[in-house]
Amino acid sequence: MSEERRENIKGKRPRGPGGHGPMGAGAVENAEDFKGTVVKFSKRYLEKYKIPLVIVFIFAIASTIFTIVGPKILGNATTEIYTGIVGKISGTGGINFDKILEIILILVGLYAISAVFSLIQSLVMTKVSQTLTYKMRDELSKKIHKLPMNFFDKKNKGEVLSVLTNDIDTFGQAFNQCITDIITAICTIIGILVMMISINIPMTLISLIILPVAAFLVKGIVSKSQKYFKAQQDVLGNVNGQVEEVYSGQLIVKAFNKEDDVLEEFKEYNDKLFSAGWKSQFMGGFMHPVMNFISNIGYVAVAVAGGYFAIKGRITVGNIQSFVQYNKQFTRPIGEVAQVMTQIQTMVAALERILDFLDEEEEKDSDKNPADVKSLKGNVEFEHVHFGYNPDKIIINDFNASVKDGQKIAIVGPTGAGKTTLVKLLMRFYDLNSGKITIDGYDIKDFKKGDLRQHFGMVLQDTWLFGGTIKDNIKYSKPDATDDEIIEAAKAAHVHHFIKTLSGGYNNVLNEETSNISAGQKQLLTIARVILVDPEILILDEATSSIDTRTEIQIQAAMDNLMKGRTSFIIAHRLSTIKNADMILVINNGDIVEQGNHEELLAKDGFYATLYNSQFDEEEE
Repeated sequence: MSEERRENIKGKRPRGPGGHGPMGAGAVENAEDFKGTVVKFSKRYLEKYKIPLVIVFIFAIASTIFTIVGPKILGNATTEIYTGIVGKISGTGGINFDKILEIILILVGLYAISAVFSLIQSLVMTKVSQTLTYKMRDELSKKIHKLPMNFFDKKNKGEVLSVLTNDIDTFGQAFNQCITDIITAICTIIGILVMMISINIPMTLISLIILPVAAFLVKGIVSKSQKYFKAQQDVLGNVNGQVEEVYSGQLIVKAFNKEDDVLEEFKEYNDKLFSAGWKSQFMGGFMHPVMNFISNIGYVAVAVAGGYFAIKGRITVGNIQSFVQYNKQFTRPIGEVAQVMTQIQTMVAALERILDFLDEEEEKDSDKNPADVKSLKGNVEFEHVHFGYNPDKIIINDFNASVKDGQKIAIVGPTGAGKTTLVKLLMRFYDLNSGKITIDGYDIKDFKKGDLRQHFGMVLQDTWLFGGTIKDNIKYSKPDATDDEIIEAAKAAHVHHFIKTLSGGYNNVLNEETSNISAGQKQLLTIARVILVDPEILILDEATSSIDTRTEIQIQAAMDNLMKGRTSFIIAHRLSTIKNADMILVINNGDIVEQGNHEELLAKDGFYATLYNSQFDEEEE
């Protein structure tokens, strides 16, 4: 388990674009710049949805108003029944059923209109939130392909995936719910207050007395529980990182009998997660019973006051019923507002990471195109090249080399000497700190990166295949390739016979992890992929490292044919495979220490000869 990865699991490393906290949904966390994030989001996205959001606002208010009016109208029905019963007992009258029916029909109509308005605002809000989520997810997907390679050097896979999955889902769900909930809750509080005042002002004042108490308790509970929710999210990131690492490294874990160690490590994180989760849920669970307790106290106070005012003739029985209903509902939206604000904090924290990711500096490209890229031949010059993944740690120092069109150039040297870095610079995966690389006299910075890379074919030591058919994996480099071209490329890579032995042949499906074929077979398929595209410049980075000696001889013959007339850069660990190279560049600590062909370098009896002889001795042993 690498130290860098270990630090990430322990939470020592920044885990979100812009250095934010751990990514993921399911916990309460604060945005670092709440107001700035909301303003940025509003200007970038919400201005395009002004009309739909106004519709949501209007219909949410209307729906709430029609619902709020209901209890007072129902109170009128209660008053009619009460008056009728009293009149019947006293012999002065009876129950007016027509009036009661009229009140009930009005009430049903109001509730029906409220339901229709609520449905309309819900449909419009769902449309807006889903459209926004779709747009942002699409932008995130496109953004990935515009980011420079050094961005991925700073971020691990889990961090980026978390933005595209957890954060975007958190935003989509919370945005849809929070906007309507906050409008409804605020309108309910205001509307109920107005209705209560219209019924009886002294009873309203009694109800309002409990508000500061409720707000104080809610604020205390939220502030206490929030740190536990944050701790829960921190530990959850550690648990997810540990599980991901152990899952992908099962072979190594078993090979070194580390099952007990990783289980103990998981248990440690899981215990912390349990502790933080229990405390957060325990504190969060206080909200409902506390609000109920306060509501019940208010209910008792209002009931006593209502009875007194009824005796005095200052309020009807129906209005007491209506007021009690309003009083019971009064504290509920206060708790909802507190809960919604918590969700909004989580949403804005996720939104902040999304916007930070979208604002990451993109890979720089040139608008210039001084040469017809179709006419490139492959004359490559490295002029005083300096480069370091970190500016304070240069790994390639004053590198100079001249490569002619069609030459076969081998790059050798010890691990970490800068061999792979050199070819990454050639394809502009990274830009130089200083110096220049030219192709046919043109600085590679003057070409569009996409146009430049079309003329390169690369086979890396670390193979990459995707879940799909073998045919699709080979034609990845040339989507319009015919079946005959694919088969010819596979034959040239000596993988055709293996493919034909599979049940599905070229339509055989590789699983998601491509674990149903061997490492060597994967390498052969990637070689076939490069052969198919027929590039002007080849880069082979330990291309035969996973292939057995017998197959390597066959592949070498195919590669020799492929490299004829093409500029080729070969990074090789086995020096026996590059004896026929036109030029061998021997690199050590980022500098060319020797160059020449195989015989010339052996005759010098220098660094290359030492490397070659040491490998020869190992093979003899």
